[in-house]
Amino acid sequence: MREPKFYDLTIAERLDVLNREVQLTPEEMAALSGAAGLTPAQGSHMIENVVGIYSLPLGVARNFVVNGRAVPVPMVIEEPSVVAGASFMAKLAQAGGGFIAEADEPVMIGQMQVIALPDVQAARTALEAEKERLLQAVDGLDPLLQKYGGGPRGVEIRLIEDSSIGPFLVLHLLYDVRDAMGANAINTAVEKLAPLVEEITGGKVLLRILSNLADRRLARARVTIPLEKLAFEDYSPEEVRDGIISAWAFAAADPYRAATHNKGIMNGVDAVVIATGNDWRAVEAGAHAYAARSGRYTSLSRWYKAENGGLAGELELPVAVGIVGGATRVLPAARAAITLMGVKSAPELAQVIVSVGLAQNLAALRALATEGIQRGHMGLHARQVAVAAGARPDQVETLAQKMTAEKNIRIDRAVELLKEMD
Repeated sequence: MREPKFYDLTIAERLDVLNREVQLTPEEMAALSGAAGLTPAQGSHMIENVVGIYSLPLGVARNFVVNGRAVPVPMVIEEPSVVAGASFMAKLAQAGGGFIAEADEPVMIGQMQVIALPDVQAARTALEAEKERLLQAVDGLDPLLQKYGGGPRGVEIRLIEDSSIGPFLVLHLLYDVRDAMGANAINTAVEKLAPLVEEITGGKVLLRILSNLADRRLARARVTIPLEKLAFEDYSPEEVRDGIISAWAFAAADPYRAATHNKGIMNGVDAVVIATGNDWRAVEAGAHAYAARSGRYTSLSRWYKAENGGLAGELELPVAVGIVGGATRVLPAARAAITLMGVKSAPELAQVIVSVGLAQNLAALRALATEGIQRGHMGLHARQVAVAAGARPDQVETLAQKMTAEKNIRIDRAVELLKEMD
C-alpha cells in the first residue's frame, strides 16, 4: 500500500509528519497549527489601534532541495494553487539535482539626501576625501552587530543633476547587517552621520533612510529540469520546454506581460517572506525596481534550453530578509517557520526564498504554455467559493467537485447547488 501524499493527510497528520522530519517543540507545533499564535495583546505592541488579529492560511511546500539539502518551506498566502504549484515544480527539479542558490553578503544601502549646497562639485569632492572619517564615525555604533562581523563597509557619493529642485548629492552608506533585515541599523547609522555630512559639505541633510533597492544583497537560484520530466498528458517534452521558453520571451520583451510574470514569481517569494515575519513590501519594492534597472521593466527570471536538451532557468533579485529581530522574533509562527526550514543565516533564508520564486515561476509558465492557467487553479478556487457560499466542512469537497465538473465556479451557482444538496 502506497504512503499517502502529504496533501491527502489531515492537518494533524501533516503536523505530525513535519514534527518527525524536523523535531519541533510543542510550542513550535502550536504556533504552526494556529493554536498558539499572536495574541491581540502582543499585537498591540507591534502597531497602533489594534482591535484584533487577522489570519491567513499557512501551508508547507514539499519536495524542495536547495543546495543539496531538503527544505520544508512554510508559505503564507490566500491564493489557491501556489503551494501546490511550487511543490510540484520542486519535485520535477529534484531530477536535475534541485535548486542551486547563492546570496550576497547582507549589505544594505542607507541614503542621505544633501541639499542647499553652495557648491555641489566642491561638496562632492570634500565627501570623497572624508570617506574614511565617515566610516569611522559609525564603526562600532552597534556593538552587537559588530560582534557578529557586521558594520560599515563603504561610502559612495552620487550627484543628481536633473531634478525639480535642482542638483543635489546623495550619499550611500553601505552597511553589513548580518542576520537582520537591517532597516533599524541602517536608519540609525545615517541619522548618526547627518551632522558630520553637513559639517563637511556646508549643506543640509534632508532625507536619511535605507533604500529598498538592495542591489548589494542579491540572491540567485538556478535549476535544470531533464527533458523527459517535462512531458505530461498529450504534451511532448519538447513542446513543454519550448512553450515555457516562448512564454518567458514574451515577459522579457513586454512590460505588460512582465508585470504579471513577475507577480507570479512574487507569489512564491512573498509567501515565504510573510511566513518568516519579514517585510514583504520591502522585498516587493526592491524586486520590481530591480526588474526595471535597465530603464525598461522586464522579467526577473530567464529560461532557456539547457546543454543536455532539458529546460534551464535562473532567477536573481534583491532579498533583504532577516532571521533575528523585529516581527521575525515577535511572531510565534515566524519563529517556528525559521526552525522548520533549518536556516541558520539571513543569506541561507534568501537562498530558499529565491528558489521558491523560481519554482513558482516555472509552475505558472508551464500551465500558461500548455493547458492554460485556469484548469488547475479553478479546481482549488472552487473550494473557496464553496466556503464563501456557506457550505459546511462536510459539503465543501462535494460542492467544489460539482462546480468544477460544470465549469461554472460562481458563488450564485454554489448557493443554488447547496440548496439542492440540503
